[in-house]
Amino acid sequence: MAAIVYQKDKRSNITYAYESISYWDKEKQQSRAKRKLIGRVDQQTGEIVPTDGRGRKKKEIDEVTKCGRTPINVAARSYYGATYLFDAIGEKIGLIADLKECFPAQYKQILSIAYYLILEENNPLFRFEKWSILHKHPYSQTITSQRSSELFASITEEKKNAFFRLQGKRRNEKEFWAYDTTSISSFSEHLRQVQYGNNKENDRLPQFNLAMVFGETSNLPFYYRKLAGNIPDSKTIRNLLADLDVLGFSKVKLVMDRGFYSEVNINSLYKDHLKFLIAVKTSLTFVRKELDTIYDGFRSFDCYSEKYELYAKTVTTEWDYHLERPYKGDTITDKRRLYIHYYYNIDKAADDEKSFDRNLIELRRELESGKPMTEHEKAYKKYFTIRTTPVRGTKATINEQAVAKAKRYFGFFSLISNETMDAITALEIYRNKDVVEKAFGNLKERLNMRRTLVSSEQSLDGKLFVEFIALIYLSYIKKKMQEAGLFGKYTMQGLLDKLDVIECFEEPGHAVRVGEILEKQKELYVAMDIRPPVSL
Repeated sequence: MAAIVYQKDKRSNITYAYESISYWDKEKQQSRAKRKLIGRVDQQTGEIVPTDGRGRKKKEIDEVTKCGRTPINVAARSYYGATYLFDAIGEKIGLIADLKECFPAQYKQILSIAYYLILEENNPLFRFEKWSILHKHPYSQTITSQRSSELFASITEEKKNAFFRLQGKRRNEKEFWAYDTTSISSFSEHLRQVQYGNNKENDRLPQFNLAMVFGETSNLPFYYRKLAGNIPDSKTIRNLLADLDVLGFSKVKLVMDRGFYSEVNINSLYKDHLKFLIAVKTSLTFVRKELDTIYDGFRSFDCYSEKYELYAKTVTTEWDYHLERPYKGDTITDKRRLYIHYYYNIDKAADDEKSFDRNLIELRRELESGKPMTEHEKAYKKYFTIRTTPVRGTKATINEQAVAKAKRYFGFFSLISNETMDAITALEIYRNKDVVEKAFGNLKERLNMRRTLVSSEQSLDGKLFVEFIALIYLSYIKKKMQEAGLFGKYTMQGLLDKLDVIECFEEPGHAVRVGEILEKQKELYVAMDIRPPVSL
């Protein structure tokens, strides 16, 4: 098996590329390697430039360079089926074109590492060399740990923003963009944004937060931002809006969960004339006020959705808009139209009531056993009348009125929006938001980002970007698998494994030949909306 290795001359500071061919030494009973100089590595482009007297004819070099691959001067057989799928997806959604425009010298390395991260689930990057030898991929060469660190350091904020801008333009302006955050734990004590905060997975390590925006129709991410680990969700909206404005996205529709709700955020969205759909707590004063007006007739047949097995109704109301203008020293107040979508689920109400009753039993047990807990003090006062006598001890009597008031709203949940739509349409848009949560799962599980081990800001920022590129591919594949109903037969890894065994053969002076492809493999490519590979 042939591979390409690199060696840097410390005197001249030139990196040379060698072709390394492994063979078995019968006498020493061990694997050995022969090296042959190919050329020197261009520091700007990363391409191999043949040295005088050791390279091939210029015509042959030019022809191979045109197809974007390292010159082949030995016969090679490699796995091609899965990396071909990634190549085709990247071309189809414009990912490769956008990467090439923003990272002309590094895009092949970025793609190859992204492919590796997807196919070698949870494997560390230092195993890339072994994978590289066995697979046909965009960069065609191995990437050492040092070289990957150099690559990550070269991924600047300016280049990332250029990429986000290009990808965002490929999204439909009429679709909602799902926005959410997650926490990623870190062992490092040297990263500035690693802080202790509200860890969404109850991990006790410090963390940084990752915010991400997805197109709800395309199901593809196109923007992310790294945040300090102690920043709550509600504090991220204004910077998100500023970032989207800088990237040139003026007509935005955002869908978010209730962690992002605050009066300040709603006012900011109205100020910038942006559309939104946000989950809110039913306990909010203005939400409960409108619900009380329709409460008695809410569970009518006309409000029932057979598809979702719940009751739904929309109320039109007004938002008390406030805009402080520090530069003028005044505050603008106005009324803005707001839609509140209410939902009632009988099963959820029953579950809520069971959970609530079990909690009350436990609270009363704590009181009457003489072992009250300080953190439950508020609940004790709200739901119990407590009497203590020397003979009978402590007796806790339920406050029936307070309990009835709490149970009145069990089973209800609410969304608010400033765009006209019925309650079921709003529910469908909101539920599709889970594409972000599932993407975070892919990022942490498949792409090995549950806990970071990097110790420098540059390495973390660069690695996050490459992980983000891998996530775009995973999101595309997941959507196509759902549309084709493939999750009943395959896991995502199982589908990729089915394709990864397809080989290709390369020889000097000959076009690439693709190995045998089974009908079931062809069907998987078609399900991905990709034409099966053929010999070139």
